[in-house]
Amino acid sequence: MQAVIAKKSVGKKAVWKQLKNQKAFFLMLLPGVIFYLIYLYLPIFTAILVSIEDYSVKKGIFGSAIASPWFKNFQFFFKSPYFWPLLRNTLLISMLKMLLGIPLAVALAILLNECRSRKLKRVVQTLTYMPHFLSWVVIYGMCFVLFSETNGLINDWIRTLTGSSVPFLTNPDSFRNLVIGSDLWKTTGWSAIIYLAAISGIDPQLYEAAYMDGATHFQTIRHITLPCITNVIVLTLILRCGSVLNAGFDQIYVMYNEGVYSTVDIIDTWVFRTGFENFNLSLSSAVGLFKSVISFFMIVTVNQIAKHWGESLW
Repeated sequence: MQAVIAKKSVGKKAVWKQLKNQKAFFLMLLPGVIFYLIYLYLPIFTAILVSIEDYSVKKGIFGSAIASPWFKNFQFFFKSPYFWPLLRNTLLISMLKMLLGIPLAVALAILLNECRSRKLKRVVQTLTYMPHFLSWVVIYGMCFVLFSETNGLINDWIRTLTGSSVPFLTNPDSFRNLVIGSDLWKTTGWSAIIYLAAISGIDPQLYEAAYMDGATHFQTIRHITLPCITNVIVLTLILRCGSVLNAGFDQIYVMYNEGVYSTVDIIDTWVFRTGFENFNLSLSSAVGLFKSVISFFMIVTVNQIAKHWGESLW
């Protein structure tokens, strides 16, 4: 027993000695730790407090009374008529963006890698990732110019051919397709960069051996390129699943209107309206906390599933 205690004390001394020897590195790390504590972990603590209170701005977080019962705000949201439509819209939009966005980005990266003209490759890559740098306000302006029912360019062509117009911006179903399509246009080129980097790290000798064995381009893509970047695809999928309830607040808030709430009103936009327009901060904090908890369990679950394929974040 004494030998075990002595061993532990020696281990602690070794740890403290190592910390003292590397104190300069820990001091360099300190600003980052303080940043995360103030701007990430402290807001989580305050959000938990506000979500279980009858929050009053005058009384503040620590002066407001605890709700009776404390889960009242959560219960109200789960029983409200908004819950299932908001959850459905959020999951549907987010999953479609993910399930369409990842394959498109991988396909674009493979096509760019197979392109033998360096000049054409650079032009295409530049044109495809440039939309990433445009704000959603600018993109909505472009969508309005193209898809407006009254004087949009696309509707002018449709009106010329059929004599009628399509309400892209006010019809709930077509507007959801517009939201997903504009997001894919904005993000696919930028997302392809990480897959293109992974492809560039594949050993060229694998391709040379395959070509010597008579493999076609399609066969090298199927049996070499895709298996070699599977780990990157899986890690990207895990990270995207962690934000599956983030369906794109900034995009939808800029683009939507009351006529399309039924298909594109998501949890984040509802939380914003509830918290800052109706000023019910307790309810909005409870819903935001619920979303964060679900996202956490999603990323843990998907990571555990990915371990069966030998890929995981931890």
